[in-house]
Amino acid sequence: MNTLSQAIKKIKDTTAKALLAILGISYIQPFEDGNKRTGRMMANALLLAHNNPPLSYRSVDENEYRQAVIIFYELNSIIPLKKIFVEQYNFAAHNYAIK
Repeated sequence: MNTLSQAIKKIKDTTAKALLAILGISYIQPFEDGNKRTGRMMANALLLAHNNPPLSYRSVDENEYRQAVIIFYELNSIIPLKKIFVEQYNFAAHNYAIK
């Protein structure tokens, strides 16, 4: 977790920080349960701390998300999860007001 934390701190772009938090926590699985949820919460904390809207994932198809996670774990490809992240960020940017 310390290595992941240091890597996140070095990144300047907030959305890249958030994506790394999701992927990193999900990948290293530092907790017995809830790693993907924890990664999403950390990502939202980073986004909110930099005046960006949080991601809700409410509009994500459950099967698409599961498939993206399986591809991430089994093929080490972030492409499907990154696509979902970008879509959710665009949705949040257009639908949630941050003051």
